[in-house]
Amino acid sequence: MSQEVNLSRLDSVFDRHQDEEGALIPVLQEAQEIYGYLPEEVLAAIGKRLHIPMSRIYGVITFYAQFYLTPRGRHTVRVCRGTACYVRGGRSILNATKEVLGIEEGETTSDFNFSLETVACLGTCFLAPVMMVGRNYYGKLIPQRVGSIIRQF
Repeated sequence: MSQEVNLSRLDSVFDRHQDEEGALIPVLQEAQEIYGYLPEEVLAAIGKRLHIPMSRIYGVITFYAQFYLTPRGRHTVRVCRGTACYVRGGRSILNATKEVLGIEEGETTSDFNFSLETVACLGTCFLAPVMMVGRNYYGKLIPQRVGSIIRQF
């Protein structure tokens, strides 16, 4: 995916955080909001503008799970792998989701419609097993329901 990145879209981000102590994380968050992920050119521009070495930037983005170095799908599907979900069949929900989407954990569909993640807990154990699509929760799942949920998006 070799597409040119419009770095001028970062100007307002830099303006908002000019001379701000600890601006790296908010700048990374806003840049990712603009581009959907953090392309190499964007990271280089951030490093140059904030006078931060790339090694430190990569340290931050690889530490925090919220940052992505590859393009993401329009919809993020999160399947819970917490204890309650695991005990109530969460593995089968994950397997059904992989099959329906045709991708593995951490991947994005070729049409960039979906990205698949697993999470330690979605905080809705009473609905186990649970998955989210975007900000929508789906609970008390069985593998047969996964396809109809995904098709809604």
